[in-house]
Amino acid sequence: MSMSMLPNVNATAGAAVDGALFIEVAHRWPVAATALFACAMAYLLQTVLKSDPWADIPMVGTEFGGSEARRKQFMNGEARNLYLKGYRKVQQTPASPNGDHYELTGHAHSSKRELSGSPPQGVSFVPSIAKITCTKSPAESPNIVVAPKFMNELKRLPDDVLSFNRAIEESMHAKYTGIDTDIALLPHTVKTALTPALVRLNPIIADEVVEALRTELPQSCDWSEVKIMDKMMRVIAMASGRVFIGPELCRNEEYLDAAINYTLDLMKAVRKVADIAPWLRPFLAARTPEVKQVHHRIEEADKFLRPVVTARKEAEKSPDYQKPDDMLQWIMESQKKFGEKNDRELARYQLGISFAAIHTTTVTTTNALYTLAAMPELIPMLRDDIQQALAESNGVFTSGAMQNMKKLDSFLKETMRYYALGPTSFQRKVLKTFTLSNGQVIPGGSVIELPVIGINNDDEIFPDSEKFDALRFYKLRKAKTEQETGSKQAEVVANAQFVSVGQTSLTFGYGRHACPGRFFAVNEIKMIMATTLANYDIKNVGDSKDRYKNLEFGAITQPDPNRMVLLRKL
Repeated sequence: MSMSMLPNVNATAGAAVDGALFIEVAHRWPVAATALFACAMAYLLQTVLKSDPWADIPMVGTEFGGSEARRKQFMNGEARNLYLKGYRKVQQTPASPNGDHYELTGHAHSSKRELSGSPPQGVSFVPSIAKITCTKSPAESPNIVVAPKFMNELKRLPDDVLSFNRAIEESMHAKYTGIDTDIALLPHTVKTALTPALVRLNPIIADEVVEALRTELPQSCDWSEVKIMDKMMRVIAMASGRVFIGPELCRNEEYLDAAINYTLDLMKAVRKVADIAPWLRPFLAARTPEVKQVHHRIEEADKFLRPVVTARKEAEKSPDYQKPDDMLQWIMESQKKFGEKNDRELARYQLGISFAAIHTTTVTTTNALYTLAAMPELIPMLRDDIQQALAESNGVFTSGAMQNMKKLDSFLKETMRYYALGPTSFQRKVLKTFTLSNGQVIPGGSVIELPVIGINNDDEIFPDSEKFDALRFYKLRKAKTEQETGSKQAEVVANAQFVSVGQTSLTFGYGRHACPGRFFAVNEIKMIMATTLANYDIKNVGDSKDRYKNLEFGAITQPDPNRMVLLRKL
């Protein structure tokens, strides 16, 4: 055989082999197809029949229908009522006629529930947790309201069981908005640098507040209409910026635009993603103009901040260089401790801390001013309280002076109780299944919450809770013994200050992840309120005596930003 014939021979042999293989596969295909079908069916059956760890946990809001109907109700103004129902459900304790109470022992998701003792006929166990359908997909884990009596147990659990950051990721839809919620450097810097610096920085911040209010509010002695939330946002951005980025830049319009509008854009993006049907989010969320705008803001902030950082690093080389006493400098130094060298991250850090400071502080201050516009009779009392406190410090906003503004402190705390920023607090992602002391199992994958709205509206904790009482916490602070307030009020008395956190005071969180910036925020709010009341009268537009209603979107509650108030310079 010649060498030229070998390719033809090989081709013929190859064709024969291929043909044989095809015949073999054809013969075996029914068997393979049957096996594949069997595997697929087994997987589907396993998925369908898989035990639902949340099946035995009672659901709040079933009267609205299925999960999508409940989600829409949650998004469209029912969140507050759903959480109130959840609180009342988990607060119930089944009891026998002789007063015995029954607790769960064993696993809550077990088909057999055991009660301590034998409950009489008609008495059933009431679980200490309840499910809430919020903005998630039905395929995702539910949010679970936990009875407040378990707070101490929960706060002792480590971060590898209950994760603060993972819960924030879900609530802010970080998967789609692209924001980074796990920045250990920021709370570290706030705790170790910002809070200790307040004693020396308070008078400086107060000067910035005075100047910002002078430039932003009308100087007329006649009544002027003012869209106060917009003005407060700029004032707070300037005052916060004085600490965050220094005196040279805190009034810079480019900085203010980035700080203020990142806050607004991020909230719009979060609302937009929440409004998209969960199963469509992976396809649509990143394409929305709102989400794209958030990323654009970050790029713009980087362009603005990068030259500032570069200039500071160059100046550091001089032996005569004096480091700025501001948050940007503290973060730059913290980066070294955390082993970070990326200057671009500084833009994210600045925007992140601006969001945390500007949004909540603006909402709280606006809530307070809307309340005073509807209740101007409170103003003389608050003015006297402020004037007496400042008189003892020669007119300087020292830490001691602000601590002595006890009636203003009470008014602000009552404002946050009555007009809470949201219905829940202490959101944590459950990374590992754990069991409460009563035997109730909390499945891994859940997000747990404590129902602030329920605590704030519980008459056993806050008598006449439906009434706004400006001096509620002032009177509690004056109480000297538990007998004067009742045993259930002991915790309230202990946490009656605006800045306090505790089992009846959850606005700033609870446990080791309680808001580290609350001391700065409270001081700033007091400075703004004190300076505004010292210089202005305030009232509603027109003859209405009603307080403007807050807006609700899902779990977010805030004042109506489009409302006007009347201001008159004194």
